[in-house]
Amino acid sequence: MGGSEIVLIIFVALLFFGSKAIPDVAKTLGKAMREFQKATNEIKREINDAGGSVGDDIRDIKSTIQGARTDIEDGIKKHTSEIKSDIQEIKNDVQKSTDTITTEVKKETDNITATINDEVKTVND
Repeated sequence: MGGSEIVLIIFVALLFFGSKAIPDVAKTLGKAMREFQKATNEIKREINDAGGSVGDDIRDIKSTIQGARTDIEDGIKKHTSEIKSDIQEIKNDVQKSTDTITTEVKKETDNITATINDEVKTVND
């Protein structure tokens, strides 16, 4: 505001309220400005507090999600390890069975070969 505008406002205030009422109007206006400033500061403080609370809530949610993620990963690792162990056990059992069958087949083959050789000897004699 320029100087001439301020003079005009003071002149209008003098005409409107009179010279005796100006101090009371100024005092009331000052109180109203202080109350408005207090209310503004209180609203700012509440917004900042609410923003901090939201930030805390977001951190809590993030922490909960991270905990759940870790639990899921640990569960997957545990079950994967169990499955690998089961597969290795099955592989070992199959290998033992294969070895046993191979041994039995070899014994039977040897027995059949011996029997055939005995039969051939008997026929030749």
